[in-house]
Amino acid sequence: MRQGDFQQGIAGKKILLLSIPAGAGHTRVAEAIRSRAAADYGDVKVIHLDAMAFAAPRLRKVYTDFYLLLIGRAPGLWRHVYRLTDEANPDGWFNRLRRWVERRDCRLLADEIAALAPDAVVCTHFQPVEILSQQIAAGKLACPVWVQVTDFDLHRMWIHPHVAGYFAANDEVAFRMRKQGIPAQAVHVAGIPTMPAFSQAHDREECARELGLDPALTTLLLMGGGAGLGGLSRVAEKLLSIPGDFQLIALAGKNAAELAALQRLAVRYPGRLAPQGFTDRVERLMACADLVVTKPGGATSAECLAMGLPMIVNAPIPGQEEHNANYLLEQGAALKASDLSTLEYRVRHLLAHPEQLQAMVARARALGRPHAAMQVLETVLGQSELQCQPQCEPQCEPQCEHQCEVAYG
Repeated sequence: MRQGDFQQGIAGKKILLLSIPAGAGHTRVAEAIRSRAAADYGDVKVIHLDAMAFAAPRLRKVYTDFYLLLIGRAPGLWRHVYRLTDEANPDGWFNRLRRWVERRDCRLLADEIAALAPDAVVCTHFQPVEILSQQIAAGKLACPVWVQVTDFDLHRMWIHPHVAGYFAANDEVAFRMRKQGIPAQAVHVAGIPTMPAFSQAHDREECARELGLDPALTTLLLMGGGAGLGGLSRVAEKLLSIPGDFQLIALAGKNAAELAALQRLAVRYPGRLAPQGFTDRVERLMACADLVVTKPGGATSAECLAMGLPMIVNAPIPGQEEHNANYLLEQGAALKASDLSTLEYRVRHLLAHPEQLQAMVARARALGRPHAAMQVLETVLGQSELQCQPQCEPQCEPQCEHQCEVAYG
């Protein structure tokens, strides 16, 4: 289809993005898609909703509060939950009961979607996918539903029938999707969407001056995700004890206690530590950095790769983040630190061997997919346009029929 015809055909389309605040990653990925649409598809209306805002409070507690409690206080238990739910029979009693509860507790979400009447839905968490799959099976939803997996891993709960297509973070995840029975034509290797700012060039000197840092010094960026997990102040203190001419940015997210501890630590290390709370300008912090010490969340890892930043991964959440860490290690873009002593060794080694650090930079740049959100939008809008063409050129008809078959099963 000609580009002009495509732009005209998608004008007025409405895309609904559904996420859940179970950690910050799912929300950030949805916001990345929304922001890219606003920047490049002004004629397309994109709405982002928290699916749990339309669910019964008890269900929200399970999918958000209980999840955060488990990963924060009982990560070993979460590892077992992650494995057992991945291995559970989709038609077993546990999953049948869970689907019944979701149908009962998510009626407001179904009503909201019906009222919005979107042309397509993109989900960045598995829970709304399951609800919408049931809606399609019951004949209550006709628009195509897409799934953006937000980790370099594939848990069984992401896979559901009646889905138009899946966006995978890499070739391995795409392979595993096909092994789960998803048709090859419905699997798209797009990467994990990041905000448009992560695909842009940033002036290191300008960004460093904003933080009161020396742009010429080697700079480490310490991150603990949106919740500021991982004992950041303790990790920062260990890093600052390493001899060498470097400086540290520590991002505490929404963890006020850790931010306060980091600010006290900065008094002891004047000019070497820049504590930061929650920010929506992480890309400017990354522009100052040469190496990131972080939990390997899917969105955070994708952002680092998009900026060409190597990582030392620590304190991964069992399950999905362990798989993310393995992928980064295998690809040569990261090292792993299982404890503070190992972290100190890794940092000392990279500071003493800058050629290895540069090799990791090259691997990170090669893996980065800064335009993932654009690929998602082009695919979703492209299929929507194919489905809605009143008249197609003869050579287009087989493709239109094929696309509709994928979308509606």
